[in-house]
Amino acid sequence: MKTRLLFLLLFCPAAMAAGQAADSLEHYTGVALRDNPAVKAARLAHEAAFQRVGAAGAFEDPVLEAGFFLKPMEYVDGRQRAQLQLMQMFPWFGTRRAAREEMGHMAAMTREEYRETVDNLRAEIATRWYALCLLHRRWRDNEENRLILEQLERLALQRFSAAGGGGAAASPPPARADDAAPAATPTAGMAGMKMGGASPGTAGAAGAMPGMGGSSASPGMAGILRLRVELVGARVESESLLSELVAAKAAFNALLDRPPAGEVVLPDTCALLPFRLDVEEAARLILARNPMLGMLREEALARKAAGDMARKMSYPMLGIGLQYMLFEKNPASTGMNMGDEPPAMNGKDMVMPMFSVSIPIHRGKYRAARAEAVLLRRASEERHAATLRQLEAELYRYRHDLDDAARKVALYREQAALARAALDIGTGEFAAGRGALDDLLRVRQQLLEYGLREAAAIADYNTAVINVRRLVSFPDTTTGQNH
Repeated sequence: MKTRLLFLLLFCPAAMAAGQAADSLEHYTGVALRDNPAVKAARLAHEAAFQRVGAAGAFEDPVLEAGFFLKPMEYVDGRQRAQLQLMQMFPWFGTRRAAREEMGHMAAMTREEYRETVDNLRAEIATRWYALCLLHRRWRDNEENRLILEQLERLALQRFSAAGGGGAAASPPPARADDAAPAATPTAGMAGMKMGGASPGTAGAAGAMPGMGGSSASPGMAGILRLRVELVGARVESESLLSELVAAKAAFNALLDRPPAGEVVLPDTCALLPFRLDVEEAARLILARNPMLGMLREEALARKAAGDMARKMSYPMLGIGLQYMLFEKNPASTGMNMGDEPPAMNGKDMVMPMFSVSIPIHRGKYRAARAEAVLLRRASEERHAATLRQLEAELYRYRHDLDDAARKVALYREQAALARAALDIGTGEFAAGRGALDDLLRVRQQLLEYGLREAAAIADYNTAVINVRRLVSFPDTTTGQNH
């Protein structure tokens, strides 16, 4: 039994790590970018906006006017039956170009909005992925501790029986997962089972049990009951973590436009993303590539083009047309004297070219449109400056997160190395019959806590990396080294 317990203490992490191969984050990101409805909607809106560019600045439709005389209009040289008039208006020179420029910049705004949607989705996918990995690690470590507690319970019962405390009357009741009262009892061991809720120096599950100090001492009935309290708490904690993991996977699948119960394969461990941050270079990339800033730049350019169009609209519009008058012969028109030839124009249709000019005398509306465009352009420029300062502040905050997470990772790795060395020494002493089991389990608990804290720090570091890359719109190459 001692051999089996020592095997669990030393080799259970390696056995748990040899699990199913996990799909990569890049795979799930590709699925989300292909199937996410929000990305599809943004892409369709972007394509629809560029369809409006061709319609902007188009000529007005020509106007055809037709009239028919119910009673022919009598003229000397004929009778007019109908009249047709066709007119095409042309805006002032450059008006159509300004309209196309405005709509082109408005369409470019939708392109930047589409890029922002893609970047936010990639960042959210990565953030949820690392949160899932950390939650999976917590559940896995809690299950590992539960197995150790079960083995320890069997060992304690054997020692209790060997010490003469066995028998039907003295046998403790079997532990159940639905024992609400023991599960709610606050103990130091349960704090250790929370995986990160206790400090590194807090005693583990066995450290809080009285009577477990030596390898040959009987634990006693109280120690066995306390151990079962810890075991029930570990079982409830595993069920809670598993339920939370199912809910988190459903939210993750929603981003991929998959059913909530879709399988998400997670790795047992996550490594630090290789990344080196150059703040000055990152700030330059933010100014050049960030889609929010790009959207505001395009908006300012669109307002400038709108002002130019309003100025062009204040100039006259030119119209070119054609009028066609339909005549039939007038029999009464025979000339002044008998025998003279009828007039040559009798019954001949008439064609008349036409030219028109609009007179924009109401200047107030054009001045108001130009003033509005100027004010809106200035507002866009001010929003651009405010957004740039906000993004720069976020960059410095993420740099702090990177540095803080990197320090924590180094700290927990160093503490884990020391705890692992202490565990190796304690294992040898316990195998030789000199060490205490509760000291061995306490060091083991500290080693698990350091591992979980390191995993949490790695998740924080990788999330900060993703946020920095989101600020620079996920370029293929970033400052320094990139993943």
